[in-house]
Amino acid sequence: MRAAPAFTAAAALLLLGGCADLGYYWQSASGHLGIMRAAKPVPEWLSDPAVSEPIKAKLELSQRIRRFAVSELALPDNPSYKSYADLHRRAAVWNVVAAPPYSLTLKNWCFPVAGCVGYRGYYDEAAAMAEAEAQRSKGMEAAVYPVPAYSTLGWMNWAGGDPLLSTFIGYPEGELARIVFHELAHQVLYVPGDTVFNESYATAVERIGGALWLQREASDAARSEYARFDGQRRQFRALALDTRRALNRAYESKEAKAGDWAAVDAMKKAAMDDFRERYARLRAEWPGPRQGAYDGWVARANNAAFGAQAAYDDLVPAFEALFERESRNWTRFYKEVRRIAALPTAEERRNALQTATGIQQTNSSRNNNGEKHGA
Repeated sequence: MRAAPAFTAAAALLLLGGCADLGYYWQSASGHLGIMRAAKPVPEWLSDPAVSEPIKAKLELSQRIRRFAVSELALPDNPSYKSYADLHRRAAVWNVVAAPPYSLTLKNWCFPVAGCVGYRGYYDEAAAMAEAEAQRSKGMEAAVYPVPAYSTLGWMNWAGGDPLLSTFIGYPEGELARIVFHELAHQVLYVPGDTVFNESYATAVERIGGALWLQREASDAARSEYARFDGQRRQFRALALDTRRALNRAYESKEAKAGDWAAVDAMKKAAMDDFRERYARLRAEWPGPRQGAYDGWVARANNAAFGAQAAYDDLVPAFEALFERESRNWTRFYKEVRRIAALPTAEERRNALQTATGIQQTNSSRNNNGEKHGA
């Protein structure tokens, strides 16, 4: 998982006093404030002789990307991503996800303003691991994954906005562009309680925008570098989608309906064994230093990990088709997405997307509210 909107920090800042889970909200608020304190405007970093030339080059590139986001993708022109923070750690936050043994439906955590989401973010990895263990003690499957970037949805622009972070500034050019576009897309639109809609929409914006950046602004070397990076990701996502479908077939089988859990366990094991065997074959074909890029994800793969990944993928083809239907006009696209987002339920939003584009969801997950959309 590359990027996720972690709105809980902003919600905590606004509503700390009224929330029962004060310990969690305190770490969320103080963690985000720590990032804000570490952030300085990009020009200050560029003028600092102690900053390495590769970092300066990436920061300069980030500001070109930021301007492109405004001029070419109609994304917000505000303080976000015009400052930079060196966190001296490998992730901005660590997200915990949990799901039952026979479902890809993620457990919901509900927050003021942000609504219910299928993850719980921690600024301390050990705290995230402890939460995951607590979920396992309740019979859930759980996973913890590092998040390099998140969005406060524009709520913190008054305080300097969301900064660029050391956790992703070194990414390949195309991926750096996509992260900035993804997180700014969340500032255009966010539907409380519908992670699949939010993440699929932002992922569509990042994919379309990233392709435009590479086509119009990047060098041949950057395009070649990104083609290798993205090619491996597409292969892995296709494999994960196949596995999600196989797991859903097991969980919705006649054996599951009859409560024959031994049979369901056998089907689940077969799907996971096939996933790992196919990944090993893919990995062997991948050259270069990114050969083991997905090893950690595969090692922790379970219902929770697959359920989290589905949020970023399932509605993306529909949003991409909607962009084409709106003549690749960003203003018209955002207007139509807002219209659909205003519908009262997740099911209505999915039906409206299908009606507008003729594209159904990929049938691999349920949304955060437990409403099934696809089988």
